[in-house]
Amino acid sequence: MTAIATLGHALPRLQPEDPGARLLLFGIRQMGAGGLHDAAAAHAFVTAFGRDFRRPLVLLRSLMAEMSTASAGPIQIAPWCCARMTAAESATLESIARAPHDPARAHLLLADLLGVRQADGVLATAHALANAFADLGLPLEA
Repeated sequence: MTAIATLGHALPRLQPEDPGARLLLFGIRQMGAGGLHDAAAAHAFVTAFGRDFRRPLVLLRSLMAEMSTASAGPIQIAPWCCARMTAAESATLESIARAPHDPARAHLLLADLLGVRQADGVLATAHALANAFADLGLPLEA
């Protein structure tokens, strides 16, 4: 197998163009690698949202903790600098973006990603996170 085929399999999607989704992906990657209180993620949220940064940052921390606890296995993330996304990252972003408008599909995506049947608590946090981004001017595109 060639290196390009292997990369395409491991990282099947390009990063989104949407600035809100890119910020969210950066936060997920930073917290996934550096912990829930990663300073780079916090700084990115302060820069993007100004003094209203706390709500989306705390909700992302909560979502990451809930996903980690609820997941039946590891959730693959790429390094922050990678221009492509793993399938798990793509599903996470899509489920968060869809949560306010299509909660049934978002629930299915989260349940599949986490390997569990019930993902209601994680879905509620994802919905709140999507609303926080929208309220602060960076709505997530599904």
